[in-house]
Amino acid sequence: MSIKENLSSILSTLPESVTLVAVSKTKPISDLQQVYDEGQRIFGENRVQEMTEKWENMPKDIEWHMIGHLQRNKVKYMAEYVSLIHGVDSPRLLAEINKQAEKYNRTISCLLQVHIAEEDTKFGFDEEELLALVENEEFKAYKHVKIVGLMGMATFTDDMNQVRREFKSLKSLYTKLEKTYPNFTILSMGMSGDYKIALEEGSTMVRIGSSIFGTRK
Repeated sequence: MSIKENLSSILSTLPESVTLVAVSKTKPISDLQQVYDEGQRIFGENRVQEMTEKWENMPKDIEWHMIGHLQRNKVKYMAEYVSLIHGVDSPRLLAEINKQAEKYNRTISCLLQVHIAEEDTKFGFDEEELLALVENEEFKAYKHVKIVGLMGMATFTDDMNQVRREFKSLKSLYTKLEKTYPNFTILSMGMSGDYKIALEEGSTMVRIGSSIFGTRK
């Protein structure tokens, strides 16, 4: 199927209340343009340099989401334009985003990444660390970051029961926090291989790449 047909197929499975992030990392601008021409306005990248090049060369009504692991020294290169940072996984990264956003007089929306997978390679807070962060007075004083929800990545496994358990645990934590923090409106979980389970478990934002653009070379 073509990129256009893939996108249409994915959109037909998503409720209106769920936001699609088209994960365009490593893909050429010509591929992104096809998806843009179909009305998609949110793209996710995991390398700041590549995202910046695309931002410079594509229409300015696109929302760029940083979805990969983010190093603090890279924040300054995207602070001018990034719409949402999915993977905030440490207090120091949050402090740096606040500092760089201030230079542009912006408030950058962020998701706190929660470690739900059984793999050591995934980043993120555990529940205790997360609760400590959102109660921290220094964090509450930040004027240039806005925490709008949580993000998590399930274990890369064929055991869909395990994937479901991990998504369920993240939804449970999200429910606990959204009662206290009215800015919490986004639960970002689910990718090409597991997004349908994520939707069943309450995801409000899915990050889909290969099912739209084809597998990465």
